[in-house]
Amino acid sequence: MSNSVPTELLGVDVVEHLGRRLPADAALRDTEGRAVILGNYFDGKRPTLLVFAYHTCPMLCSLVLDAAVRALNDVAWTVGREFDVVSISIDPRDTPDTATRKRRQVVERYVRAKGEAGGWHFLVGDEENIRKVTDAVGFKYSYDARQGQYAHPAAIYLLTPEGAVARYLYGIQFDPADLRLGLLEASEGRSISTTERLLLFCYHYDPQGKHYALVAMNVMRLGGAVTLVVLGGLLTFMWTRERRRNRQLLDRPSGPGLERPNQTEDFTKGAISP
Repeated sequence: MSNSVPTELLGVDVVEHLGRRLPADAALRDTEGRAVILGNYFDGKRPTLLVFAYHTCPMLCSLVLDAAVRALNDVAWTVGREFDVVSISIDPRDTPDTATRKRRQVVERYVRAKGEAGGWHFLVGDEENIRKVTDAVGFKYSYDARQGQYAHPAAIYLLTPEGAVARYLYGIQFDPADLRLGLLEASEGRSISTTERLLLFCYHYDPQGKHYALVAMNVMRLGGAVTLVVLGGLLTFMWTRERRRNRQLLDRPSGPGLERPNQTEDFTKGAISP
């Protein structure tokens, strides 16, 4: 059996360009038909989840979008608040009307926002501008004229608030924990709680397994640090309590019948008594 790649899949791949900024001047259109540029969707404050799909895709695009929605339903952050989602069609024949219908289908399944479309952006454009964005991300796809379909990889992309690629997540099923950690990482530390910072300290992205993995050494370091903090706090508490008790003994009022006992004298008397 031949292991050669089918002709229609030649060149279909994802070449990671971590840290590369997407072209902010890429000219696209939104669901209202308005001319926009990609940079409009990077506010410098919130990360972005980017998806490439086309609206007449018979299977894979819908699987990727559905998988993203399912995972996002289990992520504590909400689209339109802590981050945005941008879906760009790779088919220049798609229109604002088809984008509107696709967005409606997707947003209806996003239960966290109860059907609200805010933060979900579906964009279309011409071949040149689409390629500007896909090339920057490293998303390699091809058009199969015989079937009238696009061959493309299955992945989603997490971008920093400035529109740089922070993380790639692959497949048609995404772990909500991976997605949450990826968004935290893409946020570049903005508005992250202490607990979330600890999560990023304990986990790192495994490029081989294509997911976030627990770093044993970091966990050991964190456990050691917590132990030291707890032990230090306990010792401080005991030392403070002992000082307070000694101060209270020294500060007892003196007077007739209230003199503090002379411990040396008592000891001597006790030693010579019959």
